[in-house]
Amino acid sequence: MSTPETPSPHGALDELPPEEAVENAIELKEVEGLSQNQIVLRRFFRHRAAVAAMVVLIGIVLLAFTSIGVGPIPGWWKFSPNQTGALANPSGSPTMSLPTWLGGTGLAIGEHPFGQDEAGRDVFARVMRGTQTSLTVMGIVGLVASMVGILVGALAGYYRGALDSWLMRFTDLVITIPVLVLGAILGSLAAGAGGAYLLAIFLGLASWTTLARLVRGEFLSLREREFVDAARVAGASDRRIIFKHMLPNSIGVIIVNQTLLMSSAILLETALSFVGMGIRYPNVSLGQLINQYQEAFATRPWLFWWPGMLIVTIALTVNFIGDGMRDAFDPRQKRIPSQRKMDRAAARTARSTAAAAEPGL
Repeated sequence: MSTPETPSPHGALDELPPEEAVENAIELKEVEGLSQNQIVLRRFFRHRAAVAAMVVLIGIVLLAFTSIGVGPIPGWWKFSPNQTGALANPSGSPTMSLPTWLGGTGLAIGEHPFGQDEAGRDVFARVMRGTQTSLTVMGIVGLVASMVGILVGALAGYYRGALDSWLMRFTDLVITIPVLVLGAILGSLAAGAGGAYLLAIFLGLASWTTLARLVRGEFLSLREREFVDAARVAGASDRRIIFKHMLPNSIGVIIVNQTLLMSSAILLETALSFVGMGIRYPNVSLGQLINQYQEAFATRPWLFWWPGMLIVTIALTVNFIGDGMRDAFDPRQKRIPSQRKMDRAAARTARSTAAAAEPGL
């Protein structure tokens, strides 16, 4: 007479291949007792490129906003963006030099580490002002586009029917217009009205379409779930169901695409400012600096190094942060454990299986 099988304490894990079962056991052990927010943060901080990019971006933001100050708040840098003066070096070349072991004349910062332009203005101060403007435009574009995209996508996905049809046809109409052309038209109007803030708002109103379609797809899926039906039966209003129940379950898609949107926004602002349809004098942005100094590229290339490097750095850091957030919010993304952890988990599984089988012997 055979001994009846003892139920496995691991349930469905025993039905998986051994290596996959061990990996799942390790993942479940690591997130045991953690909330969903804690699990997301844990996954994000494991993404080394995203964490490094976040540190770099925070450093750029602090450097830009503390060096020359914001509005009436003064900064620690002694020159202002439009302050003129005598050239410290011939042609206004940078006063910063590298250490001797890197081939320089000795580590030194000097009064104008990024150099000066033909009017004697400090390039470091101007680049920091341009970075402030570009970061502000990037943030406003991300905020405005997210608000419009979430609202349009949520209403279309939740109510469907005629409202969905009208909203999606309007979205398709906006998509057919090239964003660069639409941004150029709106940017020229904003520049005439005075400002980076209006330009950022107009660019945000032209950049929401992709997010709206993604949010609509999420809401079409979520509205059929049991927790939405339970909220309707409990008497919750449509507004409460949308903003309290369905929107939090779409936050992963929204945050990831918002970071990618902000990355493209700073490149769009740079392109518009470079062709003269974005930020204009006396305002300063990174793209406007490149446009202003384009004739000096052959003789004074340092005028292009710093704004160009910051544009690329900001865009890359935001993209890396978005990549880390995508991995953090996506439960299908699994981190491959080390062989040491695999061996420990396999040993624990073998011990627990042996202990569970002993009473039935």
